[in-house]
Amino acid sequence: MNIVNSFIEEQIQKRMVLDNPWWESGKVDEDFTKFPRRAYLDDFYELMTDLSVRRAVILMGPRRVGKTVMIYHSIDRLISSGINPKKIIYVSVDTPIYNNISLDNLFSLARKALKDEKNFEGFYVFFDEIQYLKNWEVHLKSMVDTYRSSRFVASGSAAAALKMKSIESGAGRFSDFLLPPLTFYEYIKFKGLDSLIVENKNEISPYDTINIDTLNQHFIEYINFGGYPEVVFSETIRRNPGQYIKNDIIDKVLLRDLPSLYGISDIQELNKLFVHIAFRSGNEFSYESLSTEAGIKKETIKRYLEYLEAAFLIKIVNRIDQNAKRMQRVTSFKIYLTNPSLRCALFTPIKEDDEFIGSMVETAVFSQWIQGGKTDFFYANWAKGRTKGEVDIVWVDMATQKAISVAEIKWTDRFADNPTELKSLHTFLSFNHSVRKIFVTSKTRFGKYDTPEGKILFIPVAIYSYWISNFLYHSKKSNI
Repeated sequence: MNIVNSFIEEQIQKRMVLDNPWWESGKVDEDFTKFPRRAYLDDFYELMTDLSVRRAVILMGPRRVGKTVMIYHSIDRLISSGINPKKIIYVSVDTPIYNNISLDNLFSLARKALKDEKNFEGFYVFFDEIQYLKNWEVHLKSMVDTYRSSRFVASGSAAAALKMKSIESGAGRFSDFLLPPLTFYEYIKFKGLDSLIVENKNEISPYDTINIDTLNQHFIEYINFGGYPEVVFSETIRRNPGQYIKNDIIDKVLLRDLPSLYGISDIQELNKLFVHIAFRSGNEFSYESLSTEAGIKKETIKRYLEYLEAAFLIKIVNRIDQNAKRMQRVTSFKIYLTNPSLRCALFTPIKEDDEFIGSMVETAVFSQWIQGGKTDFFYANWAKGRTKGEVDIVWVDMATQKAISVAEIKWTDRFADNPTELKSLHTFLSFNHSVRKIFVTSKTRFGKYDTPEGKILFIPVAIYSYWISNFLYHSKKSNI
């Protein structure tokens, strides 16, 4: 090795020692250990330490949802369980000095820094931000096959691209784990607000609250700032969310991640489309209307929507008619931000009487279902003769193609007081006698209303959001 390469290698090893302080101190830096744990940590740790299956774990998720912190929490737990700290290696692949170095060489250099170069056994190796290494999936699969007694974990922010490559190249070698933005259930736990929620024994909901007004204040706070762990605890960031969320999350995805992954040349065009959608989250769109309003060709719109959905920034929800039948040709669809906090970062925080509060409450509810991994829902919209209407969420049994559950998302008590005003819902139910559960959210009210089509259950939207995100988290946990 020449002098220059020897010098670079020495610098790399110094950097690795700096990034792995537990090699010398025997513990993880307190800046990470004091940070609250994500609810998903137990599941991730269990998957990561299950040595009965020889696989690498791919930790995916949007930017700034806490992937790196969860890795540090896992390292802290490994050390507490008795694993030798010098058997734990952390490498952030996007560190400039590691540019274009293969995973195998990084593993070798780390062992050299540990003065344990000839030993390959019993290591836990974490490769953070792995998407910045070309052909990472080929490298990682080879390492899983070569170093059979060591465990490899890779994380990245380009979730869909990682998953695609994981499926294509990692069959039988990779286990995927998606870390979503904070759900309302996690937000309540993060903030230590569990005492606000009480168990409920009525038929409407298993949960109630001791103070609905206080819970609603926190729900608005969640909509504005609650998707990202750091924002929840930082008053500085909440005073200027655009500086943090927009610059560090949105811009990096739109201006760096997506262009590099998909070869997008006109990044301003992509940014323009996303801003247009974010301002109208929860609205119905068509390719034609988006093309006209954003001034972008229809075929380009289709590609951009695929990229934005792949980056976990938006979720497209397809339309059905009043008979719960899917459209033969997709002419219109709804688009939701996967995290309502994204809108706050781009524009301004909303208040409970804001003109956009309805669509953002709807976005927040959809984000609970999306982040819980549930996507088997549609919205109903129809216009036939004099009959027209819309229902916000419809779950369809894929086997029978019949509607089985519906929900209308409202931020008002008006319909709990006057259920007959829910004309679109009543029309839809009259066409779909298979519906078993009918929910309408309110601002503060529980209630029941019997109709010939079934019993409508009214529930405060903040409690509904807590309930479904709690349920979906524990369902996901049991599946893992």
